[in-house]
Amino acid sequence: MQDEFYINRCIELAQKALGKTYPNPLVGSVIVHNGEIIGEGYHHKAGENHAEINAINSVKNKDLIPESTIYVSLEPCAHYGKTPPCALKIKELGFKKVVIGAMDSHDKVNGKGKKIIQDAGIEAVSGILENECVELNKRFFTYHEKQRPYIILKWAESGDGFMDKDFKPYSISNSLVNQFVHQLRADEHAILVGTQTALNDNPSLTVRNVEGVNPVRILIDFDLKVPRDFKIYNDEAKTLVFNSAQEGVENNIHFIKIEKENFLSDLMKALYKEQIQSVIIEGGSFTLQQFINANLWDEVIVIKNENLKLEHGTKAPKFELISNKNESFRDNNILFFKH
Repeated sequence: MQDEFYINRCIELAQKALGKTYPNPLVGSVIVHNGEIIGEGYHHKAGENHAEINAINSVKNKDLIPESTIYVSLEPCAHYGKTPPCALKIKELGFKKVVIGAMDSHDKVNGKGKKIIQDAGIEAVSGILENECVELNKRFFTYHEKQRPYIILKWAESGDGFMDKDFKPYSISNSLVNQFVHQLRADEHAILVGTQTALNDNPSLTVRNVEGVNPVRILIDFDLKVPRDFKIYNDEAKTLVFNSAQEGVENNIHFIKIEKENFLSDLMKALYKEQIQSVIIEGGSFTLQQFINANLWDEVIVIKNENLKLEHGTKAPKFELISNKNESFRDNNILFFKH
């Protein structure tokens, strides 16, 4: 039970950096001496110290370290990247014990960190609150294991199942839900729309109602129909424009060639190559339905305004599953589905 308590604290710490660590995972670490936390830390952003190093640096009396246990939500790294391997630092300081939440499936780690620690004669246990630690890094694990981003489909619909009124934009969700949506954007790596949504709504796809980092914007626009003076082309965020005509980089805009045939599988390969770890599909009904039909999704979020009847317009995607979780935001319901 004690181990679970401290790993849970590691998870809490790691979550503070949600949306800020790409392409690195979220990691928290706690150092315990005689039942008392003497140090803790988490990974803030890529290129900066890892969680274990921040926890070690926070310990006031370093003489206690050889008698202490270090807890970490993800296996300590074993390779030189922008920072040296944490497993070597743990070995060098001679911790009494290491407790790991989940093992790291990244091919540069994958058991190597734990092996370095054990080979140094330090006790190491893993698999504590493993499911919770994997859930924390669902984006990271999906990206490395499936070689594609973690995919969240999201849309808003009226009580009678329409996404707009008479094929013109209509505000379905309330101000509370809009704040939730902007937090979702800040938490995820990228956001994707198709040509029609960009033309109809002229969205900027940025984070405005909460504090956070703007996601990478992805536009699927085969024939480059979206005018260059639309908001999606402004300089507020890196933008990937998938099309069948143009390749190259203009400031923050990256044009990437893609063909309509095998579009989804080619898109996944391209996003993997671009190191995009998670993406919200906010496209219109047609784009969303393509992902649903291909069974290519990890989560679905449907915002429903039951009392609103729009009667005519774009039909919401056909999606028959039963939600795992529902939340009410005044007159709006949010339905959450997990694959």
